[in-house]
Amino acid sequence: MRVLGISAFYHDSAAALVVDGEAVAAAQEERFTRLKHDRSFPRGAIACCLDMAGLSLDQVDLVAFYDKPFLTFERLLETYLSFAPKGFRSFSAAMPTWMKEKLFQKRLLGQALRRLDPDFDGEAKLVFAEHHQSHAASAFFPSPFDSAAVLTIDGVGEWATTTLSLGEGNRIEVARELRFPHSLGLLYSAFTQYLGFRVNSGEYKVMGLAPYGEPRYARTILDRLIDIKEDGTFRLDLNYFGYCTGLRMTNRRFEALFGQPVRKPEDRLEPFHMDVAASVQAVTEEVVGRLGRSIANETGARNLCLAGGVALNCVANGRLLRSRAFENVWIQPAAGDAGGSLGAALAAYHHHLGCPRRRPTGGDGMRGAYLGPAWDDEAVAARLTQAGARFRRLDDAELLESAVNALVGGQALGWFQGRMEFGPRALGNRSILGDPRSPAMQRSLNLRVKFRESFRPFAPSVLREDVADWFELDIDSPYMLVVADVRQERRRPLSEADEALEGVNRVNAVRSEIPAVTHVDHSARIQTVDRATNPRYHALLSTFKHRTGCPVLVNTSFNVRGEPIVCTPEDAFRCFMGTDIEALAVGNCFLLKNEQDEALRRDYRREFDPD
Repeated sequence: MRVLGISAFYHDSAAALVVDGEAVAAAQEERFTRLKHDRSFPRGAIACCLDMAGLSLDQVDLVAFYDKPFLTFERLLETYLSFAPKGFRSFSAAMPTWMKEKLFQKRLLGQALRRLDPDFDGEAKLVFAEHHQSHAASAFFPSPFDSAAVLTIDGVGEWATTTLSLGEGNRIEVARELRFPHSLGLLYSAFTQYLGFRVNSGEYKVMGLAPYGEPRYARTILDRLIDIKEDGTFRLDLNYFGYCTGLRMTNRRFEALFGQPVRKPEDRLEPFHMDVAASVQAVTEEVVGRLGRSIANETGARNLCLAGGVALNCVANGRLLRSRAFENVWIQPAAGDAGGSLGAALAAYHHHLGCPRRRPTGGDGMRGAYLGPAWDDEAVAARLTQAGARFRRLDDAELLESAVNALVGGQALGWFQGRMEFGPRALGNRSILGDPRSPAMQRSLNLRVKFRESFRPFAPSVLREDVADWFELDIDSPYMLVVADVRQERRRPLSEADEALEGVNRVNAVRSEIPAVTHVDHSARIQTVDRATNPRYHALLSTFKHRTGCPVLVNTSFNVRGEPIVCTPEDAFRCFMGTDIEALAVGNCFLLKNEQDEALRRDYRREFDPD
C-alpha cells in the first residue's frame, strides 16, 4: 500500500511517501521554492517524492492530510466568541480566507492534486488525521520500540497543545491532552517575539541565547504567567498574552511585567534579553521534565517518543534524558509541522487501513532522515558544468584527502552528498563543515559564511564510537536533538582575556579542545555518526581523526541566514559562490573558490530576508 502524506498552509509545508509502512521519501517544499518555511501546497515536494519512488500519483492508494481544518475553524470561532469584542478586527480579517479556502480544503486539495495528475481521484482517496495524531504517529511508528509512551508538544493543533498517547503495535491511543489556549509552545513563541525574533523560526535563537544569561525572571514567569502542577500540566494567565485576540503574541501588560518593551530585531542584545531567554528556557525545561516524570510514573512505560515543535528544544531533551525517567527516548527528527506529513501517512496506513506494523530492524525507521533527493556523479558533473563551475572529479580516497586538507587548513567546506535530510537539521549530507579545534571558526562561520548573529552556537558531528571520550553522552544521537556537556578533561581554563569578555562576546572564549562547538556553558548539540547510516560522512570524520586525533567536525546547515538548506547541486554552487566558503565537495566533484570564474561571484547577503 502506498500512502502520500501532506502538510501545508500554516508553515513548513512538506510531503512524505510511505510504502507498505516504511518511509521511502520525504521533503519540505521550501527546498524547491527556496522560500524559507514555505506554507504553500507542496507541489515540488510531492513530485520529488513520487519521482524518487518511481511512481505516478494515480498509483498512490491514499493521500493523508496532517490536520482537520473544520476542528481548527471551530477553535477559532469559540475563541473569538469567548474574547468578544476583543479581536474582532483579526476575526474579520481571517474570515474571508477561511470562507474562501480553508473550510473547503478537501475540495481544494483534490483540485491541487488533479493539477498534478488530471486522472487522480483526489477527493475519493483523501483522508484527514488530527494534528497531534500526525505528530504522535511520526514519533511512534518509525521508533525502534514495540511499545512506548508518546508525548507531543507544540503551539496548537486543532484544539490540542500537548498530548500523551500510548503506542503499541499498529495503534496509538490518546490518554490525555492539554488544550488551547494553554500551550507551552505558544508561551515560548511569545518570548521569542518579545526578544525580537520571528515566531515559528526564531525559537532556536532563544534557546541559543539562554546560556549567556541567568534565569533571573523564572520566578516571575512561574508566579505570574504559568501555573505548573506537579505532573507537568499547566495553565497560562491569558491577561498577559495577545494571541487569542490579535496578531501579537504578547500585550502591554506583558511588557510592563518585565519592565521593557518588545525588542526591535535590529536592537542590541542586552544582558536583560539574555536573562529573559534563560528564564523561559528554564521554565520550559521544568515543564518538560515534570511531564516526563509523571508520564513514566503513570504509565510504567520504559520508552518515550517525542514530536511536535517543542521536541526540537534539544536542551530540554537533554535534561529529560539525564533524568532517567525512561530507559530510552526517541525523538522524531522532523518534529515540527513538516514531519506531520509523514505522521499523517503513517496514521492513515496503520489506523485508517488497519495495516500491521513491522518494527524497524537495525535502528529506527527514518533511515538517518536521509529521505530527500540525490544525484549520481554523472548528473552532478553535468549540472555543475551547466552552472559554470570549475571542478575536479576525484576517487573516494582523493576526495576525502582533499576535504581534510581544506578542513585542517582552516577552510570552510561545503559538503553535499547523497540524499537530502528531512527536517530542520543538516546531518552530513547538506552541511557546511569546519575544524572544531580552531578558536576562530565559530565566529568566522557565523559572520563570513552564514551571515547571522555571532552568538549562535554550532553543533559537533562526532564518530559514534568516540562520543563518550569527548562528551558526557554515550548513546546514539543521530539527529542532533540532544544537548550534553563537553567532558571535563577536554575543557580548558579561561585566560584572563577570556574571563573579561561580556555578553555575546563570551562566545569567543576558548573553553575546550574543540572551542568552535563548545557553547558558553560547556554544552554542545551532538550528532553521532555511525558507519552503517552514513558511510561517507563517517569516512570523512575517520580521515580527519587519523590526521588530527580529533573525531569531531563543526557541522552547520548548508545555507545562509534566511535561506532554506540547499537541495540541488546548483543550489550548493550558488551558495558557495555567494559566501566565503573556500572549498566544496558535491559527490566526487571537488571545487576550490580560488579556481572559480570571478564573474560568477555574488553577494548572498542580499539574496534572502533575515529569519
